[in-house]
Amino acid sequence: MLFYLFAALAVLSGAYMVLTRNLLYAGFSLLLTLLSVAAIYVLLFADFVAVTQLMVYVGGVLVLILFGIMLSSRMHDKSVMSENTNLGWGITVSLLTLVGLCYTIWQAKFASLPWLQAADTDVLGQQKSTVQNIGIKLMTDFVLPFEVASLLLLIALIGAAYIATDKNNG
Repeated sequence: MLFYLFAALAVLSGAYMVLTRNLLYAGFSLLLTLLSVAAIYVLLFADFVAVTQLMVYVGGVLVLILFGIMLSSRMHDKSVMSENTNLGWGITVSLLTLVGLCYTIWQAKFASLPWLQAADTDVLGQQKSTVQNIGIKLMTDFVLPFEVASLLLLIALIGAAYIATDKNNG
C-alpha cells in the first residue's frame, strides 16, 4: 500500500513540476518527487541508494537549484514565470507515450509480472542492510576507481572556480 502511495505522490508531484509556470513551485515539487523516490527505494530494501538519493539529489543538487532560482529569478518583486511553448506537441507526445506503455502492459502476461506475484522468499535473508557490503567492496576492490573519481571531481571544482573568477581584476 505504501508503494502505491509514494508512487502516486511521485507521479503527481512530477506532473505538477512539469505543468506549473512558477519556477519556485516547480523546484519544491521536484523536492517532493525526489523524496517520494527515496521512500520507494527504502521500501525496496535499497537503503544505500535511498540515502544516496537524499544526500546527492535532495541535499546537494536540489538545494543548489532552489538557491539559484531564489537568488536570480527575482526582478522587481515578481517571480519569473516559464513560458509554455509547444504545449500541443507536449500533450500529444505524452498521451502517445502513455498509450504505448498501457498497450505494452496490457499485452504482457499478467501472471509473469514479478510485482503481481506474492513474494515467498526473503529478499535480504539474514542481512539487515546492504550498506556494509557496499562499504567493504568500495574500500577494498574498488578503492582505485573511487579515488580517481574523487580526483576528477576535485579537478572539476578547481576548474569551475577558475572559470568563475573575474579575469579583469586579476
